[in-house]
Amino acid sequence: MADAVTVRCPSCLREHRYAAPVFPCPCGAPVSPPLARTVPPAPLLRRTWREDWVSVRCPECARVDDWPQPELGCPCGALLRMPVRALDAEEEPDRAPEPDGPPPDWPAAPPDAPSDVPPDAPPAVRPAGHVPLPRTAATPRPGFRPLTIRTARDAVNAAALYLTWLGFRDVVQQVVHRPDARGHRDGPGSSGVDLRGPGVFAQVEPSVRRATLREVECLWLNGLSSAVTTVYFSLAGYTDEARARADRLGIPLFVLDLTGTPQPVNEAAAGLVAAGAPADTS
Repeated sequence: MADAVTVRCPSCLREHRYAAPVFPCPCGAPVSPPLARTVPPAPLLRRTWREDWVSVRCPECARVDDWPQPELGCPCGALLRMPVRALDAEEEPDRAPEPDGPPPDWPAAPPDAPSDVPPDAPPAVRPAGHVPLPRTAATPRPGFRPLTIRTARDAVNAAALYLTWLGFRDVVQQVVHRPDARGHRDGPGSSGVDLRGPGVFAQVEPSVRRATLREVECLWLNGLSSAVTTVYFSLAGYTDEARARADRLGIPLFVLDLTGTPQPVNEAAAGLVAAGAPADTS
């Protein structure tokens, strides 16, 4: 398992404890992308498949494979790409204890800056493929086992698995034709996949573009007409207008990282993770 490090979001200065995901090498040894601890994370504004994968050498058999680039979703909505040491980089020397403050090129946090790290928290290690259950969860749930995302279909399947983990049952996929930019359903538009189940309607955006204001509003209207919980999953995040409208409408927004782990990006999403599916739908 990888060591956890302290990461500060450059957008809101919130601190997080982060451990790089661990993947299974064909030889059986665990492999984790080596984080470049002295390099601050960079906000991910645009996705390219070439940059979404990183080459990692197995410490046991020296095999080199491509694995998803480590990412961290901050509740403020920023999606951070965690820097990884290159294969040809020299091995880092034995690490000294982490300094109390951030690296010198990071902005200093104000006294009231929010933090996810309790002052007395030990450097806990998060097992790969496990999302810790929130302390406020209404009912016990096993750890979520994500599905690594390599294709658009994987993104849809990962979102469906997550809805099932939240307590929604009989979640099925439905291919739909989305309207064009002017709202004409008979226009060119695009094809997509929605997720439906008793009491839930979810939309998945598996492309490399951010979800827009209009798409969030359409999701809300669909849920309003059916009186169900609406959820949005996006691989590349959301525009500022889409996030603001979702916050006002109470629509849970999640960002999918390439390990298949949905990260809540607004309060509605965090509340859904804590409470799970409503009792009348589970």
